Amino acid sequence: MFDGFANLWTIVGLGRDVAPGAMLPLRVAGERVVLFRNADGTIAALIDRCPHRGVALSLGKLRDGIVECPFHGWRFDGTGRACHIPWNPDAKTANLGAIALPVYELDGLVWLYTGFEPADGPQPIETLKHEKIVLCGQSVTWKVHWTRAMENMLDSPHLPFVHKRTIGRFLAPYLDQRMDVRWTPRSYGAEINAQIGPDRPPSRLDYRFPNAMELFIDPPGRLMRLIAVCLPEDDETTRLTIYTARSFARSRFLDPVFRWSNGRIAREDKAVLETSRPSEVPPAAQEKSVRTDAPTLAFRKIYFEQLKGSRAAPPS
Repeated sequence: MFDGFANLWTIVGLGRDVAPGAMLPLRVAGERVVLFRNADGTIAALIDRCPHRGVALSLGKLRDGIVECPFHGWRFDGTGRACHIPWNPDAKTANLGAIALPVYELDGLVWLYTGFEPADGPQPIETLKHEKIVLCGQSVTWKVHWTRAMENMLDSPHLPFVHKRTIGRFLAPYLDQRMDVRWTPRSYGAEINAQIGPDRPPSRLDYRFPNAMELFIDPPGRLMRLIAVCLPEDDETTRLTIYTARSFARSRFLDPVFRWSNGRIAREDKAVLETSRPSEVPPAAQEKSVRTDAPTLAFRKIYFEQLKGSRAAPPS
């Protein structure tokens, strides 16, 4: 299960998007997953497949934290335990459970583990610990392997070309200068700094293993970060979600403005990225690279050494 993206903590959404009494279906690395809340309000995740005849549990009903399959009415709690099998009072329910996944709600985000026995929990994002942070998200779907999307998020040199009408327009006058890019390993992944010439301050973005980027764009005296998550739905589809964390303009009525801005930037990337061939990043030697490709090459090394070919064995 979760071929090529197994045994990892990944952000899959905002906690407030998992409403009490409702189910939220997702696709993660080829698997259907359904999120919902238990009777006590804590979050739960099941493989979205009834163990009886394989139909999507998310098409059924949710009452008091219990999911009822739409096909034959089998019921499961947030741990996957079979609670009720209609017409079969003597059924051995201990052997008839659904598959549960570790899931965690932290600082407004939902983290899912693409496996079954995590050694520890997800690593918090310090930005979200700040007081008075407002968080909103915008999702788009790209028809490209998630590794191409992730590399794009770590790549500074493309900005004045792909985003010449938005975030890259201020870089156009500096194209004749030297850009120096530094990748510094951190406990969460890496810090990436890009410096253009000796007089401009360096930009900063962080790679957060395995599939997220945090961009630091703080205005003077304020905090504003973009957290981009490249979630693989399958081998050819990525759900990109850009979360905006801000300490100003905190009214929820302004969320659509930030979502519109992020959506515009994502559409610029989408038009280019979806033409990439092959869709999945190849080994570094199969494409030509230069000095400023250091972050994407570092990510590519991580992908081939730690992620590609990984699988999670479901509990027996």
